Amino acid sequence: MSINIQENDEINKRMYRYDNVHRPLSSKSDFADDTIRQYREQGFFAVEQILTAEDVAKCIDSVIEIINDHNTEAKIQFVKPQSELRTPEERELAVRKLYNFTEVNATLHAIAYHPVILSIVERLLGGEAKLVQNQALLKPPFGGAEKPWHQDMAYHALTLDQPVVGVWIALDEAGLDNGCMHVIPRSHMDGGIPHYAIRDWQICDANVPVDKDTAIPLQPGGALFFHGLIFHGTPNNLSSKRRRALQFHYAPKPASKMSAGEYKRMFTNEMTSAEC
Repeated sequence: MSINIQENDEINKRMYRYDNVHRPLSSKSDFADDTIRQYREQGFFAVEQILTAEDVAKCIDSVIEIINDHNTEAKIQFVKPQSELRTPEERELAVRKLYNFTEVNATLHAIAYHPVILSIVERLLGGEAKLVQNQALLKPPFGGAEKPWHQDMAYHALTLDQPVVGVWIALDEAGLDNGCMHVIPRSHMDGGIPHYAIRDWQICDANVPVDKDTAIPLQPGGALFFHGLIFHGTPNNLSSKRRRALQFHYAPKPASKMSAGEYKRMFTNEMTSAEC
């Protein structure tokens, strides 16, 4: 896959800010009622040390194990033909995403149902939660692709009639230089908006208030909790460092699929014919 470094650098500079940085809670013990209020008002908060260093190491080992298991039942998205990948490292660096792994890997299953994570999520949801999506999102060095600004509930797997909570967990240091998460605070208040197939399934660049962008660097084991309708994205990784993360989504137990008509009304331009 050809990578245009100059073009990707221009996208990073045009679509993301790096001078407005969120300060996460230092540990899970700092989570309190004020944190829930912040989540409802701002649409997100972050917490360091959700996972231990041992947890993180086991997660990385599990991700690599799945990538190199040619018979795995998990789903893997490669950015190069597998026939061109000669070594385990080449395979890992050619993966953008793996998903549907919680039922095939005990370590990652345990993280998805981690009692601290679930307790926080259920306080945010106000009731019992169900896991509705599991992914690992990988940005290799020197060209790990951007995930343009989007709302997670605009993706069909999460088109539910009640808001979801996303939990994004850093396995490597996620910094300003290698593709940490960026969000637009309070954007979840605006509901669903049209997405377009441009660089990805994304919000039109012109509709992203980049001036409000907040970057969220995290140490390994740190986690971002975010509303399923908040605008968020991650820049291209043009650094020499890996940036690997786990992402889980949880919905209220009674949540069900939104109708096709409601999805079109909220997340596409089919009702208005608006163009990007």
